[in-house]
Amino acid sequence: MSRRLAREIAFKALFQHDIGKNDLEPTLSELLEEAGLGGDGARFARELAEGVLANRGEIDRVVSRHLMKWTFARLAGVDRSVLRLAAYELLYREDIPAKVAINEALEICKTFHDEEASKFLNGVLDKIAREKGRDQSLD
Repeated sequence: MSRRLAREIAFKALFQHDIGKNDLEPTLSELLEEAGLGGDGARFARELAEGVLANRGEIDRVVSRHLMKWTFARLAGVDRSVLRLAAYELLYREDIPAKVAINEALEICKTFHDEEASKFLNGVLDKIAREKGRDQSLD
């Protein structure tokens, strides 16, 4: 199973839900089908996307606390969706090492946005991991 592909699909579905106000389920199903991802990969993508939406209020509050001189609404849509996805993994998925969650988020950001944005996101995600007691070197 490609967890990276599953994360990218979850990210795309969350982005489309955030920006286009698309319903999550049909969007997610279409993206999974297009990618040919089934089984464990599809389950992982669904767990991530559905987990983010189920906990979005708390995730947004936690992320917002760590945005220096920024508001959550002012962030680019890609950045919001990447932060939500990674923050979900850091806050609710202790089975996923913090270092993995952060590195995967940065790779998604580099693919769909740019290197500079990934540096900003790295700082925010590192603060969330530390606040949660999930120091990257300990996982």
